[in-house]
Amino acid sequence: MVLILMGVTGSGKTTVGRALADALHCEFADADDFHSAANRAKMHAGIPLDGADRAPWLRSLHDQITEWLEAGKTAVLACSALRESYRAELVQGTAPGAVQFILLQGPASLIYSRLEARKGHYMPASLLRSQIDTLEPPHGALEISVTKNVPAIVREIMTALWPEGYAEHAGTEGGL
Repeated sequence: MVLILMGVTGSGKTTVGRALADALHCEFADADDFHSAANRAKMHAGIPLDGADRAPWLRSLHDQITEWLEAGKTAVLACSALRESYRAELVQGTAPGAVQFILLQGPASLIYSRLEARKGHYMPASLLRSQIDTLEPPHGALEISVTKNVPAIVREIMTALWPEGYAEHAGTEGGL
């Protein structure tokens, strides 16, 4: 199974994704690492990406998801996946239920304050509004509030995905 933590910039996709992957003892990837240098420069300049910018990025993410699934791996991917068309491209050709989207969401004021405090990231806080405007609510995604601390968010995700118990998914006796 591939778990895709989605949401706007600053929602905690990378931080929560790494913690979730650690809890599941599985691979983690950040979709930001799949962007070209040109895409990063454009976003750093405060310019939102367009469809032509995103197309090769989405293809490479789809290829990574397919690779994980074909290898029978569990993996966590942090990816904005703001539009339904992007999500459809990411999962194209995968088995139903093989990919689970998890929407990390919270008050814009909280997310903006996180962005303002973030150092060394190419995505400026000025792009938050365009991301909020672009976000199309996902159908069938697990929706998680980011107003809690990271361990609580990870527990909430794991409990929602595996209500019968997540110890076997975490690879440890008793889970987190």
